Amino acid sequence: MRLRHDLLAPSARLARGRRVAEDLGSAARRTRGRRLGRSVVGGDRQLLGARHFWGEKTGPNPTDRGKNGSKRHLITDADGLPLAIEHTGANVHDSQCAIPLVDAVPNIKQPKGRRRKRRPKEVLADAAYDAEEKIREALRARKIIPTIRRRNTEHGSGLGEFRYVVEASFEWLFQWRRLRVRYEKRADIHQAFLILGCVMICWRKLEPFC
Repeated sequence: MRLRHDLLAPSARLARGRRVAEDLGSAARRTRGRRLGRSVVGGDRQLLGARHFWGEKTGPNPTDRGKNGSKRHLITDADGLPLAIEHTGANVHDSQCAIPLVDAVPNIKQPKGRRRKRRPKEVLADAAYDAEEKIREALRARKIIPTIRRRNTEHGSGLGEFRYVVEASFEWLFQWRRLRVRYEKRADIHQAFLILGCVMICWRKLEPFC
C-alpha cells in the first residue's frame, strides 16, 4: 500500500492479513528508488536527516535535550514593531545574526525619488551580543552606537527596562500557533509565515490611525 509515491507497507503482508490483492506489488516496485528521504523497501535503515525529515535550518536545541529545532532572531524599533526577522537552527548563537538583521532593515520609502537608507542611531542588546570585533566594531563602522551589556557585569545598567519590547513582539508573533511551533520542513515557507506574522503586527499597530 502506498500514499502517492511513499510506500506504507509491503503488499504481500497486506495481502495475507487484510485480503488486499497481490497486484499492489507493482505499485511497490514503482516506489523503489524514489525520494530516498523516506522509508523504502529493501534498505537496511530509514534515511532520515536534517535535510529530509526535520527540514532545513534546524539543529540540536541545547535547552531541549538536543532535539532538532529552529530559533527566531528579531530586531524591533523602540516600540516593539518588528523591522526584520530570520530563523536558523536552534544551535546557532544569537550573535551570528546580529549584523545581518541590522543590514536587513528595509529602506524608507520617500514620496519622491529612490528609497533612502536610514540606519538607527543606537542598537541595544543583552550580553549574548557581547562581541567587540564582530558586533560592536561592525556597528560603529555603520555609524551606529552599540549599547550592549558586557558579560560578567552587575545588573542595573538600565538595558533591562528596554528589553521587554522584543519579548512583547515575540509574544505577539507567537499568538499564531503555526509560528510558535514550526511545522514546515521547507525553510522558505516558514520564513514566509514569519514575515506575514510581522506584517500583521505592524498592521494592528497602524490600523487605529487608518
